[in-house]
Amino acid sequence: MNNQMFCFQCEQTSRSQACTGCAGVCGKSATVANLQDKLTGALIGLAQSAKNTGLPRKETCKIILEGLFTTVTNVNFNDETVKEMIDKVLEERKSIVPHCSKCDKTFGEYDDYDLNRLWSTDEDIRSLKSLILFGIRGMAAYAYHAMILGYSDDEVDEFLVRALDVIGNEDLKMDDLLPIVLEVGKVNLKCMELLDKANTETFGNPTPTEVSLEVEKGPFIVITGHDLYDLKLLLEQTEGKGINIYTHGEMLPAHGYPELKKYSHLKGNFGTAWQNQQKEFDNIPAPILFTTNCLMPPKESYKDRVFTTEVVSFPELTHIGEEKDFTPVIEKALELGGYTENKEFTGINGGKSVTTGFGHNTVLSIADKVVDAVKSGHISHFFLVGGCDGARPGRNYYTEFVEKAPKDSVILTLACGKYRFNDLNLGDIDGIPRLLDVGQCNDAYGAIKIALALADAFNCGVNELPLSMILSWYEQKAVCILLTLLYLGIKNIKLGPTLPAFLSENVLNYLVENYNISPTGSVEDDLKASLN
Repeated sequence: MNNQMFCFQCEQTSRSQACTGCAGVCGKSATVANLQDKLTGALIGLAQSAKNTGLPRKETCKIILEGLFTTVTNVNFNDETVKEMIDKVLEERKSIVPHCSKCDKTFGEYDDYDLNRLWSTDEDIRSLKSLILFGIRGMAAYAYHAMILGYSDDEVDEFLVRALDVIGNEDLKMDDLLPIVLEVGKVNLKCMELLDKANTETFGNPTPTEVSLEVEKGPFIVITGHDLYDLKLLLEQTEGKGINIYTHGEMLPAHGYPELKKYSHLKGNFGTAWQNQQKEFDNIPAPILFTTNCLMPPKESYKDRVFTTEVVSFPELTHIGEEKDFTPVIEKALELGGYTENKEFTGINGGKSVTTGFGHNTVLSIADKVVDAVKSGHISHFFLVGGCDGARPGRNYYTEFVEKAPKDSVILTLACGKYRFNDLNLGDIDGIPRLLDVGQCNDAYGAIKIALALADAFNCGVNELPLSMILSWYEQKAVCILLTLLYLGIKNIKLGPTLPAFLSENVLNYLVENYNISPTGSVEDDLKASLN
């Protein structure tokens, strides 16, 4: 296996160009990176076989979702489990087309796409195909979460197959690929709507909930990631055992769901965003369960108490398989014992609690009140300040932006970027909180639904609303959300802290000319531009 890698799918890629050495900035080794490329090539081969045999069967779609999710940043660092995923893809391909009469070879062992051909092709083709590939990786994560809850959509499944086939088609030109890039956004909108339905029908509509950042004495478990179903199972298995559960990172919005908050031992939130975990988990007297990204290589001081499940994997960590028996996590919590006294933590800005649960159902239930506040001049502007957090310097921009936003403006937020400011007390306008946490990055559909409803209420387009989008990105789920916003025709988006390395100059110019997308600049200049 080549000991050099090429990876530029995340925001923190080396020198804002690409990780090309023996390990990525995320901690992924070149071996794992190259195996993930091989897995992607195998998925392209599987998609081509599925496409040639008609509509993909459900098992094929499930494997494609799992395989694509495995390649998302900060999910899988384990070469052995990536190899197992490759074998699963190859076996599925063999079962679809077991034998080729023309070449007398077995499918699944031959004809997988070599991703090095993509990385070394014309930069504009590479850029557009990267948008498609990284977009469907993010979309697959959303579809995977919906699938776990028993929800799927044929259009989403079939598009993922077709998009993989497109990536392996070397006859396509820029004019062929541009419409498919926007189609990623279109289908992702449907996928996010599906996940929203899955979550709300399973766990109820979120309601505003204040979440404490204090950790009570005694045994506890920290659960992180995005998978609400894993949290539900953990709550069920720990009920009555004297173990408290605390969310971390993107799991924070779980506190707003009625079917999860009804458990009295779901106590609060531990820590902040994913990139702080190596510091915040240092010698923590409790186990941590990772249900999805974003996992960082664990330090020795807490490596023995990190558990993974679903597609998350790291060498030497205990993995909870499909049986979902969390007994090892529970036993570790009882062994470690937790803190001997209640321990007070704060957010980045010193706040002792945060509030979440402002899903679209809650916000739209007071739409008339919001509209009246705008018409009366009490609310001057809406800012959507959301997206991924990360460690690159300059992300304090988002804290400063929220702090300096006009006092008569409302801040919508979602995903883990909100940890930069979600413990600030911004007050309210006519009883409407100025800071509304819509939820996870998985809940981006809710923010879009709110924007579209406001546009409908004011009988105008979204671009005519007093609404500005100030977005931060890190990984591939942010890519597919951005493509959805572009599909909807939303313009003037500010994106930071850096622009994607996989955007070629020509593709970037296309986005600027057609959507006026631009990088974040100074807070003062960006606020002035938003309010003009």
